[in-house]
Amino acid sequence: MISSSTVVNSVVEKLRQALARGQWRSGEMLPGQRELAEQLGISRPSLREAVTVLETLGLVRSMPGKGVLVLDPELADPAQAADAGQAASLADVLELRYTLEPFIAGLVAQSAGNQEIGQLRLTLMDMREALDADDSEAGAAAYIAFHEALFALTTNPIFQSVVQQTSNALKQSTAMLHDSPEHLAARLAENEAVVRAIRSRNSAQASAQMRQHILAEGQRMGIELNIPDEGPGQ
Repeated sequence: MISSSTVVNSVVEKLRQALARGQWRSGEMLPGQRELAEQLGISRPSLREAVTVLETLGLVRSMPGKGVLVLDPELADPAQAADAGQAASLADVLELRYTLEPFIAGLVAQSAGNQEIGQLRLTLMDMREALDADDSEAGAAAYIAFHEALFALTTNPIFQSVVQQTSNALKQSTAMLHDSPEHLAARLAENEAVVRAIRSRNSAQASAQMRQHILAEGQRMGIELNIPDEGPGQ
């Protein structure tokens, strides 16, 4: 049986060669996920993970609701992408996420349209499929895709710069997400709670659910986050 990591690595190499040949040029969009997955004979979660690798290398950019944009290979800097992940520990990444993502979730609850919420739900469906298939790598890829889709729904350019660094660091740490099915099920349930709050336009609840999710992530990873006291008078 061929492992999913072997499949993903093979797809990454095929897509890199196709990009190098100019099959898709800078500024063009890759074919839709369903079409491209069928062409390559792989599942959508495996394709999503391969695209995540290509994005880390600076060759493409995922644009939720639009597709995958091909970037100029002359501007790609793999070393810089790798450094972004290596410079931060998991605790550093989680602390930044705890500070930033609850606020983003609250903003998204105020502004997201039905199409954007639908994109978030699609990534949750991929997580569900990975859980049902007991595919931890696909689950990790779908988990990252969910949070990237959420990041993309803020138009603040400063946020975009910061969350791109967070995303790169998280991609470099995916081994920590390849754990038990129970953990993937918990991540799915927590992210579903965030989306339910967003669909209800409940900004405060969306923020609170995301905050609880990141704290739970720290517990699952054995990381005690350095969170300041938030009680009155403290």
